[in-house]
Order: sequence, then C-alpha cells, then structure tokens
Amino acid sequence: MEFTQFLTYYLRPLCLVSCMSRGLDNVDQGILYHLQRDARNTTTEEIAETVGVSASTVRNRISQLEDDGIIRGYHPEIDYEAANLPLRVLFVCTAPATEQAAFVQKILAVQGVVDVREMLVGKRNIYVEVVGTSTEDITRITDTLHDSGVTIESSEIMRERHMQPFDHFHFSEETAEERRES
Repeated sequence: MEFTQFLTYYLRPLCLVSCMSRGLDNVDQGILYHLQRDARNTTTEEIAETVGVSASTVRNRISQLEDDGIIRGYHPEIDYEAANLPLRVLFVCTAPATEQAAFVQKILAVQGVVDVREMLVGKRNIYVEVVGTSTEDITRITDTLHDSGVTIESSEIMRERHMQPFDHFHFSEETAEERRES
C-alpha cells in the first residue's frame, strides 16, 4: 500500500469523526472526568459541586453527551481472576487492512474474547484480549483465531491491567470556582 493510499484509508475515518464531534467545555470535561473515575458511585450532586453547576444541569449534560455519542456506555471493571477466569492472554494479530472490520466482528463472536482493538498500522493491526479457565480454553481460542484468517504475531500472558481516567480534558477547578461564585 502506498503512503498516500495509507493516509486516505486510515485517516479519512478520523477526519470524519473529528469533523462531526463537538467541542467540550469545562463542565463537560469535568463530568467526563468524574464519570471515568467512578461512574457508579459518583452522584450528579457531587459532580455539580465540583464543576460549579446545578445537579439538573449535570443530568442534562450527561444526557446530551450520551445523545451525541460521546458517552457510549457504562461498563463494569471485572476482576476475571476472582470470576474464576485466571488466564488472560493478549494476542497481537495481523489482518488485511481492507478486511479489518470484518475480522473484528468474527473475533468478537469467539467465546472468551473480552476486548478487541483496531490499530492504524499495516501489520500487528488487531489486539485481542481473551480470558479462560485453562490452557484448553486458550488453545481453542488460538485455533479459532487462526481459522478466522488472521495471523497471530505474538501472544502474551497478562498479569495485570492498569487503567485511569483520561485526565487531560483540561478541566479547570478555577473555572468551576468562578462559575460557583457567579
């Protein structure tokens, strides 16, 4: 694939997404930050106090963020080992770029697959996280991935996954304080 074809194929979807997205003000950024930290245990009142608006404004903003597709869901963080799925493996795979989306759908249908990520590269363009109770589970998944037509470039046993909320929304406590004072 030539470089210009690469740019057109991979970057056009990014442009479409960014062209359709909307700007986030300090209130939206604060809401998103708090929901990422702990959506289940954070009340709209607590968020409102932090970002400097009323709880009803926070509820309306959350609804608008959902309608705009910025908030796409609320998902539990599962401790797979505690759920008797002690084996977690990350497969790094390669699929033809023009068929990547189709491969992702096939892979998502495999029992034990918990996460699939598409990368913007020619090779090593699909990362697949799987869980299982035994090596038999992992072997079944490996065979299914091979049978689907992707090439497995590497596989790594995962010990732990660490995540944090994206804190670069540039949420400003000062702006929230100014809003509370007005």
